[in-house]
Amino acid sequence: MDIGLLLLQAFWFIAPAYAANGFPPLMRGKIPLDRKKMFHGHRLLGDGKTLEGTFGGIIFGVFIGAIQIYGQVYLPQELGLAVMTLPTIFLLSMGTMLGDIGGSLVKRRLGFKRGDKALFLDQLGFLIMAFIFVSPFYIPGIGEMVILIVLTPIIHWLANVLGYWIHVKRNPW
Repeated sequence: MDIGLLLLQAFWFIAPAYAANGFPPLMRGKIPLDRKKMFHGHRLLGDGKTLEGTFGGIIFGVFIGAIQIYGQVYLPQELGLAVMTLPTIFLLSMGTMLGDIGGSLVKRRLGFKRGDKALFLDQLGFLIMAFIFVSPFYIPGIGEMVILIVLTPIIHWLANVLGYWIHVKRNPW
């Protein structure tokens, strides 16, 4: 199979999840999801997970997916792109945010501070949960999944470096 086409198929499918994952820092939320609650001496989630960021991420992911829904009728069917639907884009966005929140919960339980690196947990937790949440409606091909699992950590790192440079992220990782 043509690698370019496989990349297009993978990124078309995951676009709402990537959008949902990347948007929360832009919200600069103030209301912590965990209401500053502690568990065994550690915050449940920390100040980095906010109500505004969570809902903003879901809404932005759905917005990007809505653009895809509108535009997909103009694309050639021969491309083999996933048919985006409202349930698909909502579940991708919701799974992404819950995966990110779950990653923070795990990091806090392991004693990581906000912004500490957690190799692959930060980069792949949201992706795996997006796959799980959307699975009742769509399961990407193995090639798409492999591409996304391999490339997402690199893309995540590059996005964080950009976020750091434009002062919406505290750390470039």
